Amino acid sequence: MALPENILIVGGGVFGLSTAQSLSKRHPNSKVTLLEASPTIPNPHGSSVDTSRIIRADYSNPTYSKLAAQATDLWRSSEWGHEGRYTQNGLLLVYPDGDSTAKDYTTKSYHNVTQLGEDAQFLPTKADVLRAAPAYGETLNVAGGYVNWSSGWADAEAGVRFAKEKLDKEGKVHFVTGEVSRLLFSPKDNRTVTGVVLNNDKKETITADLVILATGAWTASLIDLRGRAVSTGQAIAYMRISDEEQRLLQNMPTILNFATGIFIIPPRNNLLKIARHAYGYHNPKAVTVPSSTSTGERMQVSLPEKGVPIPLEGESAFRFALKQLLPTFADRPFVDTRICWYTDTPKGDFIVTPHPTYPSLFLATGGSGHAYKFFPIIGDKVVDALEGKLDPELRELWQWPEAMDDDNFEGTEDGSRSGSKRLVLMEELAKSKKERRLKLGKIGNLSFSALNKRTI
Repeated sequence: MALPENILIVGGGVFGLSTAQSLSKRHPNSKVTLLEASPTIPNPHGSSVDTSRIIRADYSNPTYSKLAAQATDLWRSSEWGHEGRYTQNGLLLVYPDGDSTAKDYTTKSYHNVTQLGEDAQFLPTKADVLRAAPAYGETLNVAGGYVNWSSGWADAEAGVRFAKEKLDKEGKVHFVTGEVSRLLFSPKDNRTVTGVVLNNDKKETITADLVILATGAWTASLIDLRGRAVSTGQAIAYMRISDEEQRLLQNMPTILNFATGIFIIPPRNNLLKIARHAYGYHNPKAVTVPSSTSTGERMQVSLPEKGVPIPLEGESAFRFALKQLLPTFADRPFVDTRICWYTDTPKGDFIVTPHPTYPSLFLATGGSGHAYKFFPIIGDKVVDALEGKLDPELRELWQWPEAMDDDNFEGTEDGSRSGSKRLVLMEELAKSKKERRLKLGKIGNLSFSALNKRTI
């Protein structure tokens, strides 16, 4: 199927870069422009820019397992994984006693990866788990799990940089820097998207025959995704470790507890990362409802907040997990924390589909915190969908989702999330500030009391 001559991709993350690569190869006669808000790619505020991402075929859904196995093979065997961009260290999936949801997800994942022929080992007891990963402590609260030695992790920032540099060398994709304020519609029918309007003083426009939104957690400001996707902030923290600790942990499998959502990826360069796959923080903002005609109607949606630390709620969850996994690290200070923004859909499925209302608008988003591993192949699947030949099983999963009632849509329900629901980021940060202030006040009072006692 022939595609339009002039194609605009908005967003320079995993979906955007991978789609640009596939379009430039399969449709060389099309003019492909990629618009990115950041002057640099990787975007320092993007969800794809981090020290590490898990590369796994370990899914309870066999369709994702099969697709991830194809992507993982490229991470292992092609230039995608060269120069330290991929490390195959294994993935340890565990569940605690009494958590049937986490056990069910883990059991289904184990079945799927063994069907794919991966090197997975069932671990029916806590003792088996500790034999597979002896660096983790006896306080580990697990009933069982499995380890898949075929899984690994990728250097996320390096992968994005590699994809961008590859496109630069090929020279077939034109890169433009600018932030989109809204979509541009044809004045003839108020439905056909003809480009985007930039958020600058001149309100410059970029026109195209086809617009692909690969805008991740910012998509909700450009089209109405209420009940279909929500931007959630996920907690990540880092701590410095010694050379000896680095040697102890660097060859351990990544550990992922589906009951708590906590995962720890083996450290590199004496930096240990702990993160949580949770329902996440919401950051509600009032914005104008995006539409072809300006009605002035307002809506409240969650949108990313840049440059904020994690709340004490997230830090406390990490401290508790470290006491179970690596007790000697539990009270060590974090050298950095950040919020990573997911675009969560009700079931964790991507949204790779034409917009049902606006011709010439296509979506490639909804990563739900697990898109990075598909970097080497997701662009081909997006182009398959553009050409109308996407595999039926993927087309069904990635079609325009039916909207849920906002009151019932609390986050992704795919069996892998944890934590409290509908936490509001700014409320949690305010609580954190108050708690820290009270703590400092108590310390000050104790010091004052001690000084009085010495004076007396």
